[in-house]
Amino acid sequence: MQADAPRACRFGRRWYLNNESWHPSVPPFGEMKCILCWCVSGETHCQRQECPPSACASPAARDNPCCAKCRGECSARTWAP
Repeated sequence: MQADAPRACRFGRRWYLNNESWHPSVPPFGEMKCILCWCVSGETHCQRQECPPSACASPAARDNPCCAKCRGECSARTWAP
């Protein structure tokens, strides 16, 4: 007999509710901020943040640590998962 409510997901030692999202924590590296996981009816799905291809030869400091940014590029752009 199955419950009518959507199931939660277990990731590592934590439980997450249906439709909840999180950045996984992987020992010994800690929180993986460039990866987003979410729970869908008892199944965990994870995806690395997608970044546009870098067209520069030497990436500089990044506003978004998951994506490379070219030197001299406007810092007003942000990238979302």
